[in-house]
This record gives sequence, structure tokens and C-alpha cells, in this order.
Amino acid sequence: MEMRADLLKSIWYAFTSLDMEDSGKVSKSQLKVLSHNLYSVLRIPHDQAALEQHFSDDDDGPVSSQGYMPYLNKFILDKVVEGTFDKEEVDELCWTLCSKKFYHPSTNHTAVLTNKDAGRLWCLFNFLSEDKYPLVLVAEEVEYLLKKISGLMTVELNSVDLEEFWTQEGVQREGVNVWSFLELVNSGVLGRGLGTERVSSATEQVYREIVGNGYLWKKGHLRRNWTERWFCLKPSTLCYYTSEDRKECKGSIELDQNCCVEILPEKEGKRCMFCVKTLNKTYEMSAPDSKQRQEWTTAIQTAIRLRTEGKSSLHKELKAYRQEAREEREKRRALREQETQRLQALQGEKEQKQLELELLKEAQRQSQSSLEQEEQRRRKQHEELQRALQQQLQDAEEARVSMQEEMALKEAEAEHQRRRIRELEELQQRLEEALQQEIKARQDEEAYRYAQARLLAEEEEKTKALLLLQEEQEELLQQTQREKQELCRKMEKKAHSLEEAQAQLEKVRASRHRVDQDIAAAQRKQRQASTSVKHWNVQMTRLMHPIGPGDRRASAPVRRMTSLGEDMRQGDSQNGEGNINSFSGTDRVERKSGANIDAKPRMLQKAYSEPV
Repeated sequence: MEMRADLLKSIWYAFTSLDMEDSGKVSKSQLKVLSHNLYSVLRIPHDQAALEQHFSDDDDGPVSSQGYMPYLNKFILDKVVEGTFDKEEVDELCWTLCSKKFYHPSTNHTAVLTNKDAGRLWCLFNFLSEDKYPLVLVAEEVEYLLKKISGLMTVELNSVDLEEFWTQEGVQREGVNVWSFLELVNSGVLGRGLGTERVSSATEQVYREIVGNGYLWKKGHLRRNWTERWFCLKPSTLCYYTSEDRKECKGSIELDQNCCVEILPEKEGKRCMFCVKTLNKTYEMSAPDSKQRQEWTTAIQTAIRLRTEGKSSLHKELKAYRQEAREEREKRRALREQETQRLQALQGEKEQKQLELELLKEAQRQSQSSLEQEEQRRRKQHEELQRALQQQLQDAEEARVSMQEEMALKEAEAEHQRRRIRELEELQQRLEEALQQEIKARQDEEAYRYAQARLLAEEEEKTKALLLLQEEQEELLQQTQREKQELCRKMEKKAHSLEEAQAQLEKVRASRHRVDQDIAAAQRKQRQASTSVKHWNVQMTRLMHPIGPGDRRASAPVRRMTSLGEDMRQGDSQNGEGNINSFSGTDRVERKSGANIDAKPRMLQKAYSEPV
């Protein structure tokens, strides 16, 4: 919805610029050309059939904006895909169309804006304007934009021209349109005697700050050389191109909650370095100066935070915040007006009661004067009665009685008047107390409002501090996560090494088991060979006994030799059956002992065969 609203603002200017007669309608041929250009800059496939069908010449006459909106929404805006087109190309097209008709700077060399700078301010105006047509800026947004530009030029706004501009009746009632705004900037509200280059540089910086574009040096991943690239910061990606025309995109960095920005020390002859770390790569960059590095790092961190929070743009968020503040001020102003009206009504009631009080005082004065006149008349009458007292005693007595009655009546009337005066005084005192209470309530309300404003300011500061703490916490969490991943990789590597060591240990154990079996077999063979040798030693001992010369019979030795030969054959058969493995394992011992055994019987046999 935000992308569609931004595109509609620029396209609205293009449509109005084609309305040459200011009738609210545009010819179909011009709308065909406009639609064709929008297809090109928005990277949408051309639908010539739908274009011809919608703007067919069946009915004569131009088309209004209401008649063009269905085609614009259905065949153009509904097909737009964010990220496939360049918003600046769309703005450049619409500015080219509308500036020819509406933007005519003065020719007396007082204009400080070039056509490009005016186009930049036109884009910023569209960004900050309200989402209603015709597009206008409120006074607060105009001052915000002018203060940002003048702040970069380190000059003060021309308050006289600005106040004169605000006092215009149409500006106060309808707001500021873009052409009045450009005329105001050209009139010198930013300051007198400013050069075009200075204003152009400040305008470009403000535009780049809001749009998020600029040149940076980037270190390559393969060749590791430094190359200057044109970077474009978007709500979710940071793209970089070979040049400012953005015809060849060299890559993009996806910005999400897994990304972070770090400041790097100077190395390789580069200064003002920083890097953007993702899960897969680390992108090293170098800014022209420390101020631009701070701006870039802050903008990238803000884009990451807004992506995490599901928001699109910091300046849109600030714009919404300023709009909420304006609405809050309007509400407070309405409440103040209501309070003023109420106070005026109370003041009117007070004046009316004061008038009634004056009337009562006047009546009291008249009553007092009448009492005085009555008193004077009574005195005169009393004197006349005293002079005629001697002559008319009866009449004097009756007159005295009547006078007493009249005096009682007058006294009652006077008492009644005094009570009325006391009541009026009490009423006046209560009115004064009520007025004092009202004044005190008003002062308390002002104090409460001041305290509320101070609390709101403190809340805003604490909110900013909380946001900074949250960003630091997120960075610490990310660092902890990276350390945890590094530990996991080390643990996996050590586990793999442990598994290999265990496998080698199993192999060594198996080899050791086979060697133990071979040693046990060799020991068995050795024991069998030792047993066989002992047996043959016994046999040899028997054979080696000498025969004495006193033996009478020569046949006895023969029989003895025969018995010895049988014993030897029996021993050979037993040893051959029981120790066949031993003889096979000790061939050298068998050959030696066998040879000796065979040799000794032959010698004995020869000795016994000779005559005694």
C-alpha cells in the first residue's frame, strides 16, 4: 500500500501536467503515451491490446482522472513488483512532465535552485505531503524540511520572509503546494547571497539521507581489492552498483535480525571503515569521512531495527510521529477553545450577577435616601405636634399612638432592608469565593498540564534510552549467539576427534587381544616343547648308562636295546599324538634334539655290536 501511494503521488503530477486546459481531463493519445512510459520505467510487460481497448476511439472526448484510475490500477499498479524497478526513474519521468508546465523559476538571477535540485525537493515534498489530493504540506512539515536544508548549510532561515509567507490567506486555509514551496525557496528564505552549489549540496545530502544512496568503497571477497560502488539502502536490502546510474547491480546485502554493523579500525590505507555482518559473509566498507560513516551505520542499524519491527522507513515513522503530534496539538487547541468559551460564559454570568448586585446596591441607596427623607418629614411633623401639644392634647395622644405604630412599621421595613443587604453581601462573598476557586482550579490545571508535558518529555527520553538499551541488548544477544555457534563447532570437532580416538582404541584393543591370543598359543607351544624335551632327556638318560665289562651275556644288552627302542618308539608315538602343535611350532628344537637322539642310538648300537 505504501509503494502504491508513493507511485500515485508522482503519477498524479504527471496526469495534471497533461491537462493543458485545466479542465480535469486528458486526451486519450496523451494517456497512451503516459501509460507506455510507465510500462517502461516500472519494468512491466507491455499490454498493447489492453491499452488500445481501454483507450479506444469509440467515444470522443478526453478522459478524467476517475476514468483513468481503473486502467492504472488494473493494468499497471497491480502488476508492479517491489524491487524490480527504480523509484527514482519514475520520479524523474513525472518531474520532467510536470516541471515543463508548472515550474518556471524567475529569470532575474535570483533563483538558487537548479532543475535537478528542484526535482529533488519535489520528491521530498511528495514524501512528506499528506495522503490526500491535491497534495499539500502543512506548515510544520515545511519548516522541518527547510530547517534540515539550512542546518546542513549552517545558516539561519529568513524568518521575515517565512512569516510573510505564512500570513497569506490561501496558505493558512489550504496549505502549501509544491510550486509555492519551490518559489519560496527561490525567493531567498534560506538566506541571501547563497551560491547554487551550496544549496545543491545541502539538497542532495537531505535527499540522500531520506532515500539512502551514496558512494562507498567496498572490499571484494575473492580478489580482496577495494572498489568504489554506488550503494542504495532499501527497507530490507542494501544494494550496490558500479555507478550512480544503477544499470549494473553487483550484489545486495539482505538486512534482517541476524545482521549487525560494526566500526572497524584503520587498515590497508583505508579510514572511516565499518562492516555489515550477516550469517554467511562479512562486508567491509569505507566512507569518505567519519560523519558519513556515522550516517550510514545509523541508517543501516535503523533499517535492521525497522525490518525486525515490521516497519518500512524511519522517515515515514518520523512523519507519522509528527502527524500524531499535530493531531494531539489540534485536540489540545480545541480543548483550550472549549475551555475559553466556558470561561467566557462564566465571565458573562459573573458580569450579569455583578450587574444585579449593582442594581441591588442602587435600590439600597434609594431606600436609604427615602428613609432619610422620611426621617426629616417625621421630625418636622413632630415639631409641629409639639407646638400644638398644649392646644390639642387629645389629638397629640392619638398622634403619638399613630406615630408609634408607624415607627414600628418603618423599623420592620428597615430591618427587612438590612437583612436583604446582608444576604446580598453574603451572595457577593460566595461569588468571590467561587471565582477564587475557579482561578485556583485554572492554575492547578495549568500546573497539571505543565507536569504532564514534562512527564511526556521524560517518557520520550526514557523511551529513547530504552530503545538504545534494546539495541545494545540485541547486539549482545547476537554476539552471544555467534560465540555459542563457535563453541558448538568446536564441540562438534572435539566429538569427531573423540569418536576417531575411540575407534583407534577399539582397533588397538582388538590388536592387543589377537597378540594376547598369539602369546598364549606360543606359551602353550613352549610348554609342550619343554615337556617333549624333558621326555627325550629321560630317554637319553636311560640310553647313556654304561655297560660294565663283567656282563656275561651279550644278548642282554641287545634285549635292553630292544626294550629301549620300543620305549622310544612308544614315546615317539605319544609325543607325536599329544604334542604335534608343539613340534610344528618349534621346528629348530625338534631338528636339533631329533638329530642328537638319532645319532646316539646309532653310536650305542655300533658299540654293542662289537665283540667284547
